[in-house]
Amino acid sequence: MDIYQIIETHNRPWTEREMLAFSVIVVITVLVLAWLVYQKKIGLRQAVAGLFLLLFAGIVYGSTVFTRSVTEYQYKLVPLWSWYEVFVRHSREMLKENILNMLLLLPAGFLLPFVLDRKTGWKEGFFAGGLMSASIECMQFVFKRGLFEWDDILHNSIGCMAGCLLGNILFELWEKRRGKGRMGKNGKQK
Repeated sequence: MDIYQIIETHNRPWTEREMLAFSVIVVITVLVLAWLVYQKKIGLRQAVAGLFLLLFAGIVYGSTVFTRSVTEYQYKLVPLWSWYEVFVRHSREMLKENILNMLLLLPAGFLLPFVLDRKTGWKEGFFAGGLMSASIECMQFVFKRGLFEWDDILHNSIGCMAGCLLGNILFELWEKRRGKGRMGKNGKQK
């Protein structure tokens, strides 16, 4: 199944109420971020990254939980079952699904250093991805909107961690370009 088929099969369009609710959340977030920038509590770059992260999260939660059709309670509690399918049963579809699950939260991890306004460790990226993914999986189970599985949490966490490492590279380049690289013991920029 390709991505378009997955979207068409599992996701319905957002209702007017859902669009309104999300729009209200975005407007409130923009106002809060603008106030924090005005008060010099955060920088403009942090505010923009935070807004992008919210928009991305809305799309992810919308497509993985809220717009999916209601089914039955579904769960797969065997860890790494999907890799068994890949390596033992040679399932290319499962390999594609695992890779797509890793890519799903990569943008969230990429934005993390900019939201926090500092380089972010791989453990923080992995933890943030795990937290976001666990909330998705739990909501899928509770609202009967998909399959709860440990593998998705692991794959999403790995993707978020990888995105965080990539985001750190761009963050450091940005800081050096602006002349704000961290100073080493000898007084030179790192």
